[in-house]
Amino acid sequence: MSAVEFTGLPGAVAVSHLSVYDWPAADGVCGGTPHMHLTCSEAYVVTGGHGAVQTLTTSGYEVTPLVPGTVAWFTPGTIHRLVNEDALRITVLMQNNGLPEAGDAVLTLPPEYLTDPETYAAATAIPADVPEEEQERIARARRDLALRGFRALRDADGPEPLAAFHRAAAALVRPRLAEWRARWQRGAQAAAAATGDQLDRLDRGDLSHLSDAVVKAEQPAAYGKFGMCGRLDVYKGTA
Repeated sequence: MSAVEFTGLPGAVAVSHLSVYDWPAADGVCGGTPHMHLTCSEAYVVTGGHGAVQTLTTSGYEVTPLVPGTVAWFTPGTIHRLVNEDALRITVLMQNNGLPEAGDAVLTLPPEYLTDPETYAAATAIPADVPEEEQERIARARRDLALRGFRALRDADGPEPLAAFHRAAAALVRPRLAEWRARWQRGAQAAAAATGDQLDRLDRGDLSHLSDAVVKAEQPAAYGKFGMCGRLDVYKGTA
C-alpha cells in the first residue's frame, strides 16, 4: 500500500511578504483595499513598522493594532482593511494554498459594481501588460472605490446592507467554486489525508514513509506585485 504524500508547506498554507500601501485615502488614512474572503482564514505576522487592521463583521466594526510581533488572524466573512501608520510590513499566511490571492476575495465595491462577474472584473482587474505606473493608478482607483463601499457598510443603519454584500459576493464567486474545490483537494485535503495515513502507519508499526523525507526551499517568484493591500513578494510553490 503506497503512502499518501503531500510535500507542500505545512497545512497547505501559502506565504507572501506584504509592504502595505502608504497611499492616503479620502479619509486621510493610508493603507490597502477593504475586502472579504468567503472560504479562507488569513493571518498576519507583523515583521516591521506599525499600523492596524480595521474589520467589519456581523458583530460590528473593530480596529486591531498591529506592531512587530503581533499575530492577528480572522475567519471567512471578515471584511478587513489594512492601515499603514509607519512602514507596516507583514508576512501573510493564507489558507488553502493561497486561495485568498487567487480568487477568494471580493472587494467592498458599491452595489452597482457587484451585479455580475464581468462588471466586477472590469472595476478590479489590474492588467499585467501595462506599465507599472498604470498598474499603480488602477490599484489606487479600485482601492478608493472599495473604500466608498466599505464606509457605506460600516455606517449602515441595520444589518441588511452587510447581508446584501454577502449575497452579492457569494453570487460573484459561484462560477469558480469547482476550481476552488480542486485546489482545496490537492492542498489542504491532501495534507490532512497524508497526516491520517501517517498516523495509521505508525499505529501498525509501518515506518516506511520516514524513508521518503524531502527538503525543499525557494525564493520569491515575483517581487512587488500590486496586491489588494500592498506590494507583494510571492512564492510560486505555495500558491
